[in-house]
Amino acid sequence: MARTSIIPADPDLRDALRLAALFAVFKLVLHIATNAWEAHIGWGYFRDELYYILCGQHLAWGYVDHGPMVAVQARLAILLFGKSLVGLRLFSALAGAKQVFLTGLIAWALGGRRPAQALAMLCVMVAPQYLGIDSFLSMNSFESPFWMSCILIVILMQRRAIAGVPRPQLWLVLGTVAGFGLLNKPSMLFFLSALLIGILLTPQRRLLASRYFFFAIALVVLITLPYLLWQIHNHFPTWEFLRNGQVKNKNVILSPLAFLGAQITQVHPLTIFVWVAGLVSLLRNKSAHGYRWIAFTYLIFIALMMTMHAKDYYVTPIYPMLFAAGGIAWERTFALRGWGKGLIQRNRAFAFPIMQSLLIITGILILPMAIPVMRPQTWVAYTRALHLKSDNTENEKTGPLPQFYADRFGWQEEVDAVSRIYHTLPPADQARVGIYCSNYGEASAINFLGAKYGLPFAISGHNNYYLWGPNGYSGELMININGSSLEEMKQVYTSVEIVGRMDNPWSMPYEHRNIYLARGRKVNLSSEWPEFKLYI
Repeated sequence: MARTSIIPADPDLRDALRLAALFAVFKLVLHIATNAWEAHIGWGYFRDELYYILCGQHLAWGYVDHGPMVAVQARLAILLFGKSLVGLRLFSALAGAKQVFLTGLIAWALGGRRPAQALAMLCVMVAPQYLGIDSFLSMNSFESPFWMSCILIVILMQRRAIAGVPRPQLWLVLGTVAGFGLLNKPSMLFFLSALLIGILLTPQRRLLASRYFFFAIALVVLITLPYLLWQIHNHFPTWEFLRNGQVKNKNVILSPLAFLGAQITQVHPLTIFVWVAGLVSLLRNKSAHGYRWIAFTYLIFIALMMTMHAKDYYVTPIYPMLFAAGGIAWERTFALRGWGKGLIQRNRAFAFPIMQSLLIITGILILPMAIPVMRPQTWVAYTRALHLKSDNTENEKTGPLPQFYADRFGWQEEVDAVSRIYHTLPPADQARVGIYCSNYGEASAINFLGAKYGLPFAISGHNNYYLWGPNGYSGELMININGSSLEEMKQVYTSVEIVGRMDNPWSMPYEHRNIYLARGRKVNLSSEWPEFKLYI
């Protein structure tokens, strides 16, 4: 069987599978353990998790700011595990484990032996961005597994074609994966575009000369058609959401140099010696030219993201394939040094343990920057002592904690305050009072955590809450949580009083705000609902 890999492939696939499974299990256990520890030391639900849970209670083929899969993920997690933080985040932890597993298989498929596979998977495991997104309920944790599944399928098709036993039917598998990847997050479309262009720029374009490739496109369209119809029916809210993020300057816009610098920190600074080695090897090493399309895919995709002024972490799902190629480049480099077998083995035994040890040690040191495994006070002291800095991707003022951590505080206090206000009202007022919140985090906290208190459904104009509507409220009697001043509220209602306050010291500064009890809205809330739309 002919091979065109960077170095001869490990003939025993079972060894590669066992090694990949071992690393994947370790990754899964890490997240289960840290999530259990987080709950023990007082960290709560992340803002977006609360929102996804509510989306799971309102299942649909689309949502303003995300695809339908994360809502299904949330619905299943609550059904199976209740309000457990560990259970809620289990699917994301499993996705992270799959990402590690696929990285090992990609390294094997490219011709890597066990040292290359292990180095590639270790790079994935210590990357701060992967540690972070795999530690909470999110569609982002599934991005890389979907992308890397496509990469592995193309590699396997290429290997089969070279061996003289082509399997173009694998395009159908790729089409299925791509379709569900699009239901997970629209960014899959940009990755697929970069992948297609990368393949077209190389001789591997001949893989596209099959009816199964066009069947795969049809599969993608068929799977995503309900989502597209939902977008059309709701006047393309996702496009409006993305456009508003640019127009209203919600996100931090980085220069090309700063954007590249962010890539280094997102996937751990030391891994640059692996993924850059992989990128260079794919472009320059003659024995790797058959897989040059992988390098082109990366270069096209990162250029596209920089052009679109995307968030820096939008690129990170693509790096496992470069880690795989980089592990092989390391293996090949040290295998070529020396004149005798003994010297080769000593070079390899010297280089890999040093790099892997450095990755593990530094990975442990920066773990608290990705997963909140310390109490807030300890975290602040730790980061100051080590001069570590956590970057935000949005233009919002932060407090003592970065937004990714701060958005886990204040929700229970909000629910307790609103519950106290609600239950002090006369029964007649309780029957007609509504609750309005300025964002989906505040509303979702009340609707999920406050369900046991019998609170009415909280409404908001923020993202998908706008589509769920005003719940029939006229505004005659409302509990309002927003950033408006008392004077501003009195311009809208005939009677307003401050009855509570959100003021958790660890929450985001904009979540330090008053809670109002307002009566007699001057304009009916339901009739004015279009003015509440906030897609951002």
